[in-house]
Amino acid sequence: MPKVLLVCTANLQRSPTAEDLFENWNGVWHTGSAGTMPFLGRNHLTQQLVDWADLIIVMESHHAEYIQTHFKTNSGKIRVLNIPDRYFRNDPELVKELKNKVTPILETWKPNSPS
Repeated sequence: MPKVLLVCTANLQRSPTAEDLFENWNGVWHTGSAGTMPFLGRNHLTQQLVDWADLIIVMESHHAEYIQTHFKTNSGKIRVLNIPDRYFRNDPELVKELKNKVTPILETWKPNSPS
């Protein structure tokens, strides 16, 4: 089962919402989430999580830059959604935006596909 890691800053609103929304999506995907600067008690992004993921979906471009600067990974497995940090967890607008942006990525993803 392919694994997708969803990344935001605090791992409090956006990435946990996406993790819950896409877990076992179409019976195919396993999800995880992390933050580059997580809120206390939330998942911190680590090399182990980066290695675990077949695909990394980040909320903003600075998250992709953080990953490429701090971890060893193939930049081709990172996708940027451009979803700003202005939502609360499970906000209906956030859910709608995630569905609109993540679904096409998951539908077309292939292992080792270029960015």
